[in-house]
Amino acid sequence: MKKNFQLLLLSLFISSISMGQGLKLPSPSPTQTIKQEFALSEVSITYSRPSAKGRVIFGDLVKYDTIWRTGANSSTKITFGDDVKINGKGVPAGQYALFTRPGKSEWEIILSKNLETWGSMGYKPDADFMRFKVKSSSIPEHVETFTILFSNVKPASMDIQLVWEKTAVSFTISAEIDSEIMANIEEAMKGEKKPYFQAAAYYYETNRDLPKALEWVNEAVKGEPKAYWVEHLKAKIQYKLQDFKGAIASAESSKGKAKEQGNPDYVALNEKLIAEAKKAK
Repeated sequence: MKKNFQLLLLSLFISSISMGQGLKLPSPSPTQTIKQEFALSEVSITYSRPSAKGRVIFGDLVKYDTIWRTGANSSTKITFGDDVKINGKGVPAGQYALFTRPGKSEWEIILSKNLETWGSMGYKPDADFMRFKVKSSSIPEHVETFTILFSNVKPASMDIQLVWEKTAVSFTISAEIDSEIMANIEEAMKGEKKPYFQAAAYYYETNRDLPKALEWVNEAVKGEPKAYWVEHLKAKIQYKLQDFKGAIASAESSKGKAKEQGNPDYVALNEKLIAEAKKAK
């Protein structure tokens, strides 16, 4: 009888542990995945976000000149959908662990091929793919929760910022996509359905062969006569070609179509372009 009672108590104890393990509670350092369309694919970062909670972070909680997981829990992971360049060095598409070594005025950024570590435990320098140094800066506002941001996003370059407490660091990634896009345009123009608008827009943005861009955008206007955004691109190309009279006419037409279709943003964009063209004429 006594033995059965002891077994019952043991069973209840194990059951209580099991129930406790199944309890869902908010994570003190919740995981976040951020994604950004970039170049011809995307970049994503998965990391855990600790909060300061009144603690001194850099130089205390996160020691200077020691390897940091760049967040909490498991090591931070960064994934590149295409080949990129960081600090002038080529980085093949794929996933890497992002470690850092914070310093008082300078940080070391590390991309590691080892994705299996818990935090920085088990970190080994021989698994590094690359490392480089960047300056840190002080920011006026206190950032309570560690944050990673994509900023200054352009077609072929953008910055990755790490911000916590009153410290920020950033580094730039870039992609060489021009030759690939030009090859894609050349191939697409051989097809039956030609991407006149997209091709003209790329030529406009990269300041190449504007007469050809105008030729293509004229074809796009013919194909979509009610598309005010297409005609607005035509006005911008004409402006760059210093055909201010033509730019005003195209912008007026685009403005009228935008107003009819209820898009005040394009009405304002066209009004601004008209004013600039009149001033330049």
